[in-house]
Amino acid sequence: MSLAPEVIAQLAEELAEADRTRTLIPRITARHPDATVEDSYAIQGVWRDRMIAEGRRLVGRKIGLTSKAMQQATGITEPDYGVMFDDTVYGSGDEIPVERFSNVRIEVELAFVLGRPLEGPDCTLEDALAAIESVVPALEVLNSHIELEGRTIVDTISDNAAYGAMVLGPRRVAPGEVDLPWVPGVLSRNGEIEETGVAAGVLGHPARGVAWLANKFHQHGARLEAGEIILAGSFTRPMWVQAGDSVECDFGPLGVIACRFV
Repeated sequence: MSLAPEVIAQLAEELAEADRTRTLIPRITARHPDATVEDSYAIQGVWRDRMIAEGRRLVGRKIGLTSKAMQQATGITEPDYGVMFDDTVYGSGDEIPVERFSNVRIEVELAFVLGRPLEGPDCTLEDALAAIESVVPALEVLNSHIELEGRTIVDTISDNAAYGAMVLGPRRVAPGEVDLPWVPGVLSRNGEIEETGVAAGVLGHPARGVAWLANKFHQHGARLEAGEIILAGSFTRPMWVQAGDSVECDFGPLGVIACRFV
């Protein structure tokens, strides 16, 4: 890492304050151009541990930037990951307060619930599928606290991979019950279709990101645990939303998710 521990702690505090006040901070890479990916995960880790100390409970991980659509939308060319807490989980039909988030956008994803632990260093797609207990259609609410213009993967990772919340659909299926790469997503805002895609857009198979994450965690001396929810990455571009918008996504055989922003 290139950043001193006190700088990492200060940046984590800036991000925590931005989350509390719904404000943006200047790009970390503009102020610290030598900051590395390792620095950014260290910043995220300090922020995560602070949230847990304040009583939030970790329920899973999000993987981001796994599709060409998202990489082109952000200008970032490698996946990243963040953490998800219990107070960020919504169900289909819920109302979601926009004031909780900054730069609010929606992505179409699949979520995987692990039935057993999963760890690298040589985790494969087949290993990931064997560890997955159920598949759930999901929407991710993006929440960015760093100015968007010119940001790099270092900025995004530091900001918990821009995760804000997830909306889970009511239907859960075993991974073998559907052809996962061909699960569709038709995303509508206020009755008008805005984005479409299929889950194969995520690394060719949406569960491949779960294997990638297990191998990435091994580099940090950790593993994915049974019961964790893994949000596998978007297969559409992010869609901007604001208060008053009604959002619906049709996942074909996995059903429909609806929510409203207030």
